[in-house]
Amino acid sequence: MPSADPAPGGAFHRFMDAAARSGTLVVQPRMGFADPALMRTGLLATRGAAATTVGTLTLDSFTRVGDYAAAARAAEQGHPLNGYPLVSTPLATTTGMLDGVRGEDFPVQVRHGSARPGRIVEALVRAGLDATEGGPVSYCLPYGRTPLATSVRAWREACRTLAALRATGVEPHLESFGGCMLGQLCPPSLLVALSVLEGVFFQQQGLRSISLSYAQQTSAAQDEEAVHALHALAADHLPEASWHVVVYAYMGVYPETAPGATALVADAARLAVRTGAARLIVKTAAEAARIPSIAENVTALETAARAGRSARRAGPPPATGVEAEARSLVEAVLGLHDDVGQALIRAFARGYLDVPFCLHPDNAGRTRSVVSEQGGLEWSRTGSLPLGPSTTPVHRSRRLTSSGLMHALHHVKNRYDAPVGPLPRAG
Repeated sequence: MPSADPAPGGAFHRFMDAAARSGTLVVQPRMGFADPALMRTGLLATRGAAATTVGTLTLDSFTRVGDYAAAARAAEQGHPLNGYPLVSTPLATTTGMLDGVRGEDFPVQVRHGSARPGRIVEALVRAGLDATEGGPVSYCLPYGRTPLATSVRAWREACRTLAALRATGVEPHLESFGGCMLGQLCPPSLLVALSVLEGVFFQQQGLRSISLSYAQQTSAAQDEEAVHALHALAADHLPEASWHVVVYAYMGVYPETAPGATALVADAARLAVRTGAARLIVKTAAEAARIPSIAENVTALETAARAGRSARRAGPPPATGVEAEARSLVEAVLGLHDDVGQALIRAFARGYLDVPFCLHPDNAGRTRSVVSEQGGLEWSRTGSLPLGPSTTPVHRSRRLTSSGLMHALHHVKNRYDAPVGPLPRAG
């Protein structure tokens, strides 16, 4: 039985390093339950799936926003929470829940969504865990109104807390959520740039085991180009780090049919393998209807693993400018200040980074995107993005209407649901 003690060198780092070198696709759920017994059951089911897996401890929304007292009250009174209240749970309860579950062959990552992650990072370190995810931009702009400068300071401190584990012989791991901004309708070049920039921020704070994310979007060919671009820019800008790429199954409006949802996650797995990504975050056939069960998560993991085994790594498709745009963004931002955190703050203030449809006060809001006739995500307004003369916004004169936005948001769902009817809703 695996030991519950922290693995020397960092269990998550070593596991993923070995998987990446062997070319094995690791699949991972977004699983989180408030009840420790149920959380343990979910982790054991993930470990027992017919796939190469790592576990997830997804935290609840109260913990995400720093209301630890509310999380504790809800847990004590048996009120439902949408994740595990790590900070508010006694350490002995968490270590007991993990005992005999995590180990060398099954590391566990904490996922949370907090712009102020200090207490969360302290709690996961006390519990003997060594991997989490997020970033000063990607866990700030989509989730609330925390000032970007506040998030940068908080993430700088949290990164240094994690990096301090290296002095104890544990190599901590941090995954950028930058490639998943708002889940959809963000052109791939900006997703690639944000992920790389957060990776450089982590590296500057002393972290040496890093992963960079990219969320499956509306076009398979465009996605392949983007993930290859992410590899190329990471190789250039993360010379001090051991890194790998993580693909997320589509994070927007999900298919309502079981065949459609299954096909979408299978395509995400094939995308990951073809582009050399080491890990895939899955979604389930129940996503559009309800919170998925443990069994549905296991089915998604096994579906993804089977699809991944049917694919082979391939070279990049013909370039359409994704890498060139991403490189322009990264280099322009890094040129603003030697401190990457300050560079990020200045970049958003100047509109060098500007996320379409993001309502955060620190986001300029001058960019827009559309789904092109070919199915890819294209810029319709570029604002002050430093993309260079090679980028010409498409449909510049077309005004985005509410019906047009809804069509774009449902583009993937409609395409995958087209052959069959809707999935029955629970209850």
